[in-house]
Amino acid sequence: MKKRKIILLTIAVAILCGAWYGYREYTRKVTDLSHVKAQARIGTEDLISSFEMNEKTANEMYLGKVIAVKGSIKSIEKDDKGYYSVILGDASSMSSVRCSMDMDHQAEITTLAAGTSITVKGACTGFTADELLGSDVILNRCVIEK
Repeated sequence: MKKRKIILLTIAVAILCGAWYGYREYTRKVTDLSHVKAQARIGTEDLISSFEMNEKTANEMYLGKVIAVKGSIKSIEKDDKGYYSVILGDASSMSSVRCSMDMDHQAEITTLAAGTSITVKGACTGFTADELLGSDVILNRCVIEK
């Protein structure tokens, strides 16, 4: 009888721990990158050219890491849901760094204008290469570094 109680108590504790862990993961928030130190600092032209020259090496260096990119604003786009993306790069080039801004930092974008030089910090999530439309390096959850 005593052995049975210990087994039932162990099962109950395991279920409670599993439920607590599941709830914690379900309600977890994404880290605000304004408080995270950038793992690399680079200019837009250097970042784009590193991906265009050797995508595999650039992926090892930047993919999945928080990087700070300095460059001039080509344009600012707003999608149908009201979220902003800041496109950095040389206005004469088709290639750019596309920075999807963090939801909590959308208000900062209204003060920006094309041609302004800024530093944007974000998580590098990929690279799309297109010879006709230009290449894009993608950063997500971006914040403007001050």
